[in-house]
Amino acid sequence: MTSKKIVRLNKIYQQDPIAADKLLWNRESNAVTRRGFLKRSGLVALSTALGMTVPFARFMPAGLIPAAYAADNAPSNIEGKEGLIILNDRPVNAETPAHLLDDDVTPNRYMFIRNNGNPPENIDPDNWQLEIGGESCVTPTTFSIADLKSRFEEVTLQLQLECGGNGRSEFVPAASGNQWTTGAVGCPTFTGVRLRDVLNFCGVARDAVYVGYYGADTHTSGDPNLDPISRGVPVSKAMERESMIAWAMNGEDIPLQNGYPLRMVCAGWPGSVSGKWLNRIVIRDRVHDGEKMSPPSYTVPAEKVAPGSRVPNEEMRIIESMPVKSLLTFPQSGISHDYRQRLTVKGHAWAGDDQISGVFLSIDFGATWLPTAVGPAANRLAWQNFQSWVQFPEPGYYEVWARAMDNRGRSQPMVVPGWNPRGYLNNASHRIAVQAV
Repeated sequence: MTSKKIVRLNKIYQQDPIAADKLLWNRESNAVTRRGFLKRSGLVALSTALGMTVPFARFMPAGLIPAAYAADNAPSNIEGKEGLIILNDRPVNAETPAHLLDDDVTPNRYMFIRNNGNPPENIDPDNWQLEIGGESCVTPTTFSIADLKSRFEEVTLQLQLECGGNGRSEFVPAASGNQWTTGAVGCPTFTGVRLRDVLNFCGVARDAVYVGYYGADTHTSGDPNLDPISRGVPVSKAMERESMIAWAMNGEDIPLQNGYPLRMVCAGWPGSVSGKWLNRIVIRDRVHDGEKMSPPSYTVPAEKVAPGSRVPNEEMRIIESMPVKSLLTFPQSGISHDYRQRLTVKGHAWAGDDQISGVFLSIDFGATWLPTAVGPAANRLAWQNFQSWVQFPEPGYYEVWARAMDNRGRSQPMVVPGWNPRGYLNNASHRIAVQAV
């Protein structure tokens, strides 16, 4: 299928996936089971479009575009980030195709980019300064990067970061913002100092509630009085052993687009709390009120709402720990495979502040699930790797689905979870297309 047809098909599904099912494949949906019932003519149409039979078509969820028709986007030409897909160039935002995230530790070149403003220019790391202050800071202090290195214990941890809007493109009605698919996530190693060591050195008053950050990036409007973003976390999150002020990623300087020369890292929460180009931290006696801390930014309805609803700001809550999720990184979606041979399947799973207890695979659109082998995390708040194999019973079109469960018993939904105005926290099962021949 040509790129133009794929884009057109995606747009039809984005407008109304249930109507698209009926229009394209003559498929009727069951609102109770969320399955789609293909009439004979619809099955013929789907098989014809895919170029092969669909053995488990009777189990296909309603309103779900086949994985074979994923959007066909061109890779970026960002220096040092070859292969990423640009979603926006002002400011720069780019995601990583799933198959490029197959490494246990995400390489710098494959770390996604989520910018709210423009990175600073003419950076001099030797003279970079980090100011610690705020109403609940006992002794405001300014540090150079050399000060941080000499005064505090250096630590290296593998930490997972994910944009709160990762998966936004699947929500219907469509939510505004970068239309991330699955690639706004990564898990590199960071080297720096513990945030809590620096905060304790400066003194944290008893009335401290939140820790906020400011960066040296500039607003896209060019107005020097506007902050592109200034978010933060509760003191309890800032004081975790894994919360860091980092100057290196995978043993090298942090790439410019990922926050060089200094950034905050608070893994397991939306990536927006891990401020880049870090030059100021404030210890607050209230919930931080910086840019993008107020609804609707990085907030979701406190209670479930109907798709397309207008939700008052007072009924929104700040996103904290991210939901359980998994990503299939091998093989690449769309491959052809000899159905007589086992197919090795690999990927990663994570669960915000929690751990993964299991990952399951399905080749029949979620009718049955098989467990995989899941490895331990390198450290708390790193993703966990899984690997297994599947065997296809006959030639045809298949989708391999992955579904993770955390240590609290929470599992990924098969399809897109509850709608919210900004399209956050989509943790639907990831799936790849395979042509078994």
